[in-house]
Amino acid sequence: MNRAAKEQLFQQIAIVTQALANPHRLELLDLLVQAPRSVEQLALASGMSIANTSQHLQRLKQGGLVIGERQGTTVRYRLADPAVVRLWSEVRNIAVQQLAGVERAIERYRPKRQQFPVISMETLRAGIRRGEIFLLDVRPAEEFAAAHLPDATSIPLTELPTRIDDLPMDKLIVTYCRGPLCSYADEALSLIFASGRRGARLEEGIAEWQLAGYPIVQTL
Repeated sequence: MNRAAKEQLFQQIAIVTQALANPHRLELLDLLVQAPRSVEQLALASGMSIANTSQHLQRLKQGGLVIGERQGTTVRYRLADPAVVRLWSEVRNIAVQQLAGVERAIERYRPKRQQFPVISMETLRAGIRRGEIFLLDVRPAEEFAAAHLPDATSIPLTELPTRIDDLPMDKLIVTYCRGPLCSYADEALSLIFASGRRGARLEEGIAEWQLAGYPIVQTL
């Protein structure tokens, strides 16, 4: 057996896992699942400096996970392949299932997580068909524009306090955001319940919805 050649093979594969082995790069992947973005947009969304964001993107690019595409004077980054969405989803799911610390961290990040009802994807779809549910996407507008769930209405969380009266009183308002590692939908439900309306959260985001085999509305 050519041991050196075998080691080189696994070293090449390890480039992918090395690209994932950083919390900041995982956050950038999570953001890119929602929509393609420039370095500046990713830096703003993640709270990192532009220089650090650029360095992390280069590592993700070296690992074959993202692609940078020049549009005029701007380089926009996107996921290299739909398989990257599945990879990130599985990494996250394994961490939640196998590491007790992940569950505790989610509870700290989403302190309102247990306060509101949760609705399944299938129950949501049935309720929309019956006209009983108003589906609300509270992510930033550019993420909704890139891809969103069918029948969803966009009101970003930052705009919701001044637009709460745009929501119906006679339907169950289901909020969703970037998925289980996002607190936007929880914050939106606080406002919805305070206004006297009924609400529930969809834990899944567009990635989980698509991986379950349901269609999304995609424009980018």
